[in-house]
Order: sequence, then C-alpha cells, then structure tokens
Amino acid sequence: MRLFCKLLLKHFSNSGRNISAKRLSLFALGFTLFSFSSYAQLTLNDGRHVMEISGGVSSYYNYRVLKPDALNQNRNKDRFRLRDAQIQIEGRIGNLYEYELQVDFVDLASFATGEIDPENPGLMDAYVRYKGLGFVDVQFGYGKLTYSRSSMVPFTQTPYWQRAQIVRGDIFSRRDVGLTLMKNFWRQRVNMSAGVYTGLGEITLRGDNDASGGLEYVGRVDVAYPSRFRYRDIDTRVTPIPMFALGVNARYTEKNLPEGGSFPTFSTGEYGLKVINGERYVYGLDAAFQYMGFSAQFEIHQLFARPQLENDPLFRGLPVEIHEGFVRAGGYFGQVNYFSKKFKTILSGRFEELNLTDLEQGASQRLSIAVAYQIRGFDSMIKFQYFSILSEETLVDPLRWKEQFRIGWQLNFK
Repeated sequence: MRLFCKLLLKHFSNSGRNISAKRLSLFALGFTLFSFSSYAQLTLNDGRHVMEISGGVSSYYNYRVLKPDALNQNRNKDRFRLRDAQIQIEGRIGNLYEYELQVDFVDLASFATGEIDPENPGLMDAYVRYKGLGFVDVQFGYGKLTYSRSSMVPFTQTPYWQRAQIVRGDIFSRRDVGLTLMKNFWRQRVNMSAGVYTGLGEITLRGDNDASGGLEYVGRVDVAYPSRFRYRDIDTRVTPIPMFALGVNARYTEKNLPEGGSFPTFSTGEYGLKVINGERYVYGLDAAFQYMGFSAQFEIHQLFARPQLENDPLFRGLPVEIHEGFVRAGGYFGQVNYFSKKFKTILSGRFEELNLTDLEQGASQRLSIAVAYQIRGFDSMIKFQYFSILSEETLVDPLRWKEQFRIGWQLNFK
C-alpha cells in the first residue's frame, strides 16, 4: 500500500499537480476496498450473532439458429440478458439458529404478472433452521425442496446457463413454503430429510393454497462413500480417491378440487403436470461420481398421476379402456465433466430426455455442451453453453429454433 501511494504521489508531482498525502492515502484506501469488495463478502459478528452478506451478477448473450419455417424470425433470436442480480444474507445465532434470505432483483418483476420462473424466481430463499433439538434439525419457511441432487446444486457452481428440462421446475416444483426435518449420520455421509409443504411450488408466495387444501409430502435419503460428498457437479478439488453418492427421493400430494374449483394461474406449470386435480406421485434416483478432476451425474424421475375427473386434459381425450385412470410421465439425463486445474477450465457434456405422457408416442431429446473458464474460481467465470434439439415432444408447440448458443460472465461477491 505504501509503495502504491509513493508511485501515485510521484506521478502527480511529475505532472505538476498538488495533492496532499492525506488525500492520497484516502484514495489508495478506497481503491483497495473497491478492489477487494468485488470478491469479499461482508461479515458482521458480535460474538454470538454472525451475519454474512454476499451477492452476484450474471449476464449472457444468446444466439438461436431458427428453423427455416419458423414464424416471427427475429423474435428472441439475438439478445443480451441479465440473468441474475442477487443479494444473499446468511446468518447464525449461537449454535441454535441459522437463517438465509436470498433475492434476485431481475425476477422480482415477475411477481407483478403472476408468472414465476421456477428455475430462477425472484425470491430464492427465506427460511430459519433450528438446531437445538439435537436429534433432528427443523427448517421452516421458503426455500429449495430436498428433492433431486441436480436441483440442489447451486446454479453458480455449474458451467451451464440452464438446467436439464426434467429438473428445471416445470414437472415438479423446486421451491415451496413448509416445514422440513433434516438429519445426517456417519460424518455427513448419510443425509435424510422429510417435509410437508403447501404443494403449489413457487406460486405459494402469493399466500394462499388452492381450494382443495391438499399438501405435498417430500422425502429424501442419500449416501456417499468413502467421505462426505457435497452437492456439487465439478471436481475442482481434483479428488485423489474415487468418490460416489447415491440418492433416492419421492413426493406425494392429493389435491381434489371441489366442483367448479380451479388452481391458481400458472401453478400447473408449462405442461400441466406440476399440480393436478387428483393424486400425484413423483419418485427419482440420482447418482454422482468424481475422481481426479473427472465427474459424472445421472438422474431419472418418474411421475404417476391419477386425475380425479374422467375428462381431465391429461387423458388426451382417450377412453378409460386405454388410459385406465392414470398417466405416467418422466425423464432422465446423464452428464460428464472434466476440470483442468492447470488451465482453469471446465468441459462438460449432457444428454437428456423428457416424456410428457405414456398415452402418446414421442419424447424430447437434447444435447448440451458447456465450457467454462475460471478467472477466480466460480466467483468469476466465463460460461459457454451449446444446445441442440435432437427430437421434440408432439404434445407441445414445437420450438422455433434447433440450436442455441449462450456465452456470458458470472461474478459472485463473496
């Protein structure tokens, strides 16, 4: 710092400018604080209460290769987008309470229209966790559900700009308001959780349940070996021994609407599967591996729906002899990654498939390739993702594009 001040003083002296040493010191101090504030989180501590404030910004450029017959050729073809502008507050009061509040200002505007992006809602987390019982931790409030390993991996810890379709939040919700019980064993190698929630996902933030009043129940167990396995996709530590993790999870809800009742707008999701009028089961399995910079993940999820009404749209107008009173849907994805510590680069590839119903033929298949260069780990990273649509679902309107390119920068203030 003194050397920096002397150099500045010499520069101003040579240029004939008059500046006091005190003013110069203040300038240098301000410069130093600004430089470090780009990466340092703010920590407040009174001995018992610790609070940390951090945040992040991410933005990308998007280019789409449109189909020759696509309508509105120029719509959303080439664009820049601010994806995130977040602030996060995490705290701990003694050894009994933990809390988190995370807000994305970019998506707060969606609350006004009622439509909320489940992958990136305006309010990300708002919960309190009580650890005083000893035998189990209790979490109350709004936040991520303990379902799907990929869903629980922070977006900033991946080289991709978008999650796989099956875990984006259109088939099952990623966040909700409710109560969660958590417990881990064997030095955090085994994690168990169970919870009860409103069952409307991110739309729950409006404050009301639907007319049925039904709740959703979610449970998960995952096991890691030979040591604790964090919810991360990339092996940036270049683990010297092979590590494995296996998880199973399930969720159930029964929402039988009274005659003439309806669900809140946007709550059923893009495909009408997120919330249904009747019984709904979702169950899934996920596996992860990492070793010497290599890592891989696989997930599969299946949905079983038993609508209350015989003329429910999910039956596609088919007679009961064919649908037999239930519908199945689901999907899977596989992902492989490699991290080069020397070149500070992540290479990743992902294949995914999504089938919206077993009553008709057809499934969506996509291939994605991601490359990320770490300027300062995940806190400052250039990310590139390539999408290719291999096949499309016949139940939804076809997309206007067949390939998509995204490149951008994420910066975390922590």
